[in-house]
Amino acid sequence: MRREDEALARAASDALLAEAELTPKPGLPDTREADFGALRWSAGSLVPGLAAMAAAARRTSEGPSRQLRAELGSIGRSTERSMARANAGTALHHGALWPLGLLVAAAALEPAKAPDELPAVARRIVTFTDGAAPRRPTPGSAVASRYGAAGARGEARAGFPHVRKALAALRSARDAGAREPRARLDALLTVMSTLQDTGLLHTAGPHGLRLVQNGARDVLDAGGTATPAGRSALDAFDTRLRAAGLRPRGSAHLLAATLFVDGLWSRGVAPRARTATN
Repeated sequence: MRREDEALARAASDALLAEAELTPKPGLPDTREADFGALRWSAGSLVPGLAAMAAAARRTSEGPSRQLRAELGSIGRSTERSMARANAGTALHHGALWPLGLLVAAAALEPAKAPDELPAVARRIVTFTDGAAPRRPTPGSAVASRYGAAGARGEARAGFPHVRKALAALRSARDAGAREPRARLDALLTVMSTLQDTGLLHTAGPHGLRLVQNGARDVLDAGGTATPAGRSALDAFDTRLRAAGLRPRGSAHLLAATLFVDGLWSRGVAPRARTATN
């Protein structure tokens, strides 16, 4: 394993833990209830697979291709199984591997790209289909078809628009003087406010999805989580989601992907990218 590949994988694992530690997250596990020993174990179980994805992308000589897409898919499925075994049959980070794996592969494939350009590189990877992917429909693909939602694959094929929105929200909040946890919460709410989360559609239908989207907008319209009005709206939103049993996990996965991309600037994982944009 090359040092660069392991560094990317650990940056992605750290982003998962940073998302999990963020509190209070409306409707989502955080420090108030999560088993962080299990979450750390689960995130760590992804590192070998993520590093293998980075290595597969780094050694390719032709850029995004059908072969690379198939190899990433095979590694991803194997990593999902390893994660489930590491967590006694429960894939605690199920769904997060798709965006993180693609972005890790994008960073390894084109290391001279600025981190903000990685979603576009990931989009080029998923223009190719994975011929070995299981043909049976998943709950997410079924509701995506039923309601016309983009789903996880649509998000990737569009170049992760919600990651780009969250990056902009994160930086805007920082520029306005918000502390880091508040900036990250605003980024999460930005994703929640428009994401067509197929997990929510599957468990709660369009009404549940609208409740999440509208509640997130209410917090942002109140000034965001750095303001007293915004924090009050956030508490009320969190209470509503927990009472209704709504878990917007798709937004959490995309926040982790956002924190991964954002963190590449400060970790020294993408030094050439920083030089190229100076």
